[in-house]
Amino acid sequence: MEPAKILVVDDEKSILLLLKEALTQWGYQVTTASSAVEALELLKNGIFDALISDIRMPDMSGLDLLREIRKQDETIEVVMMTGYPTIASAVQALKEGAYDYLSKPLILDELRHLMARMMERRFLRGEVHTLRARLGEELAVSELVGSSASMAKVKDIIGKVAVTDSPVLIEGESGTGKELVAAAIHRLSSRAKRSFIPVNCSAIPQDLLESEFFGHVRGAFSGAVADALGLFRGADEGTIFLDEIAELSPGLQVKLLRVLQEMQVRPVGSTKAFPVDVRVIAATNRDLERAMTEGSFRQDLFYRLNVVRVLLPQLRERRDDIPALVTHFLRRFNRRFHRDVRGMAPDALAALSAYSFPGNVRELENLIERAYAMGAREQITLADLPTLGRTPLVAPTATANSQTVPTLAEVERELILRALAVFKDDKEAAAKTLGISRRTIYRRLKEYGVL
Repeated sequence: MEPAKILVVDDEKSILLLLKEALTQWGYQVTTASSAVEALELLKNGIFDALISDIRMPDMSGLDLLREIRKQDETIEVVMMTGYPTIASAVQALKEGAYDYLSKPLILDELRHLMARMMERRFLRGEVHTLRARLGEELAVSELVGSSASMAKVKDIIGKVAVTDSPVLIEGESGTGKELVAAAIHRLSSRAKRSFIPVNCSAIPQDLLESEFFGHVRGAFSGAVADALGLFRGADEGTIFLDEIAELSPGLQVKLLRVLQEMQVRPVGSTKAFPVDVRVIAATNRDLERAMTEGSFRQDLFYRLNVVRVLLPQLRERRDDIPALVTHFLRRFNRRFHRDVRGMAPDALAALSAYSFPGNVRELENLIERAYAMGAREQITLADLPTLGRTPLVAPTATANSQTVPTLAEVERELILRALAVFKDDKEAAAKTLGISRRTIYRRLKEYGVL
């Protein structure tokens, strides 16, 4: 088993040396940072199992560092230290998500036992996570990674609507995570112990949809050799998720509307209706209001489904969430591939942050999985993401010629501005990542009218 990676943050060099020596002797792999800003840069490009940080530091406090860490990686264990212990600071640290709180001068034996308990808990959490994934019961709410304003709004809506039984309509492009949102609503609801049944309405042949939805009786049609409950009765007391709801035929839309109104289903070939208690969550990547105007989607069904509306943002609209998503997928694929990839090279992260992601979060996941499949071991580099070099980094401006692609100057401008955003306007770091001089960045910024 690989040794746990620990990041120690303190503005006192003597503390850094002491903790590095002690933790290394105890079998940990230790990295040190003399400020919170330096720690955030290390966390941006690497994965750590735990962080030990002083609270009082110049520029950014340990508590502010803890808040920033939670935006990027909610799973990292954090221990706070201070030479000025108070009950208020201890309570605040634990409230912000710290595992524990230690007073200086440190008692090394106390720290050693604390680290052992913390790493044991982390190991057990990983085992539970792996077991749930194998059983198909992984809590989907933990998959909603991101702290951007748009994702915070989505999570707020989920928290409010989950405790009700109201229908929910989720709208968003393919790959934005509509099924994850539906599963999160189910897991947080009173129906969590019952079935969650996802259905892709576009994947089932139209002539079989009614039977799939509502069941059938033996002999109802050729091949019906036995009674079948159907998906709605199978989801009784649980939740059914109807993805790509806009693909339903007009006839089936009428029957679905009747089920939502009466909460009864009638199997194909039967004269008897059966009561069901099902929460319906629907999703689409199409504009249902336009579909209503065009006559392909029933207005009464739209209003029946659209009690609560959740609009999922595209990944290109929440680029600040990309580092956190990368960390999330690295942890997942490390478990799946039994690897210890510890981060992403700065130029690779900058390229991802500048990419337009037409396939959204699912495309980001696929890019990282491909890097693992092709043999990435210690760090994912730009060479592990070859498809980024064959696709536009920025969406081309719409013109009369649909084949228009951005010019080299436009791509260069986007890359420079994106790198500066990733490195918080640190021009030296951005220049190093892009392989150009800092003077070139200043010259380009003047040309762009930014300076």
